[in-house]
Amino acid sequence: MAARRPSKTPLVTPTSFADLGVPGRLVAALEQAGISTPFPIQAATLPDSLAGRDVLGRGRTGSGKTYAFALPVLARLSAAASPRLPGRPRSLILAPTRELATQIEATIAPLATALSLRTLTIFGGVSARPQVSALRAGVDILIACPGRLADHVSTGHAILDAVELTVLDEADHMADLGFLPVVRRLLDTTPPRSQRLLFSATLDAGVDVLVRRYLSNPVTHSVDSAMSPVAAMTHHVLRVRHDDRLPVLIDLTAAPGRTLVFTRTKRGAKQLTSQLVASGVPAVELHGNLAQNARTRNLAAFSAGDARTLVATDIAARGIHVDDVALVIHADPPAEHKAYLHRSGRTARAGASGTVVTLMTDDQVTDVRDLTRQAGINPTITRLGPGDSLLTELAPGERRFVTPPVATTASHHGRGHSATRRPNPGTATGGSTASATRGRGSESRRASAAETTSATRGAAAFSSGTRVGSRRGQR
Repeated sequence: MAARRPSKTPLVTPTSFADLGVPGRLVAALEQAGISTPFPIQAATLPDSLAGRDVLGRGRTGSGKTYAFALPVLARLSAAASPRLPGRPRSLILAPTRELATQIEATIAPLATALSLRTLTIFGGVSARPQVSALRAGVDILIACPGRLADHVSTGHAILDAVELTVLDEADHMADLGFLPVVRRLLDTTPPRSQRLLFSATLDAGVDVLVRRYLSNPVTHSVDSAMSPVAAMTHHVLRVRHDDRLPVLIDLTAAPGRTLVFTRTKRGAKQLTSQLVASGVPAVELHGNLAQNARTRNLAAFSAGDARTLVATDIAARGIHVDDVALVIHADPPAEHKAYLHRSGRTARAGASGTVVTLMTDDQVTDVRDLTRQAGINPTITRLGPGDSLLTELAPGERRFVTPPVATTASHHGRGHSATRRPNPGTATGGSTASATRGRGSESRRASAAETTSATRGAAAFSSGTRVGSRRGQR
């Protein structure tokens, strides 16, 4: 029976991984990957998790939680002599979404390879046969979404009685998605005395039930208040006319650097992506209506820089990690303040700075005011229109446009048909973008067309889960 959950522990000053007890082989592998200094959540939790204690780690998004639980898993399995058994993973990491599971595996895999450990990722939306074959071959670290793993357990292809350490990542998001009954069934099949680590941004009622039922005398470490805003993040609310939303979005997303734009609906994400592409802004979409290969391809294109803008629903608000996202735009304000903080947390990650912009029309003033108050944000509110000088302050740099493709295939949408897109700068982009598109010579058009072709080719070739940019975005 789980004991009373201990109170918050004080902030721990980061030291070296070796000083925290990380084994030498793992320290060497980290250094080879350019990682030498732990983040606060890692410095706080590693001494207890490496000692075999159950740990509840709480920290805001972007605080470095992935390495905080990955290192104890790797250290424990590399030190033990237990053999791989068919269908019986030695450790289990549960994640709420396919994208997060893929990115966890991308973080762990290089270190696991250095320690001769085998990883496997399991989620729905793809064929189960390769997963079954990999399970039969034996796996050390299984990273899985609850639904598909439950399917494999029910058919006997996965048996969890040999799990030595279980991790629940983004446990509060799993609760939001309704996964807790499945998670409980899975945890009930793991050894009751095995080590368990739970990481979450908040401790809502559902998460607290998991803590009390499955963690034994856990140590709680919290490096931030549960939903605290990030000091390095600047927040702006732009009050715009409804007809000015698209020209303002085009202006902001045409600036250099990566931009993540959030919409409230899947249809809105699809439509806005089409409008940006038609206006000369390389953009891809990410939402639940896309097939898994399209989601992987589009996220990879954004990670690689082939598409500078990702338009997403809240599927990307949790767990999607791409280094150096300079600007997050709430094209549609979210429904509640937790979603605002999680969306905004895609920028200013792990000590970096970032800008968050919310577009607000006149009929949204009351809702946005309540939203920012509940989130603890005091944004700068400005009424503006297309061409305002503040837009270049929020997204500095020369606006760049490419020649829109005359027709694109399902590469952006995951569908089996073609969608024709024709540039209409007079209606789609507003005055500043239209003038930027007009007046280009044939040479510029040829160069832009080459850039578009390169972006499309790169998006198709780039492999999933690859992280780019500096280490400051470490999860």
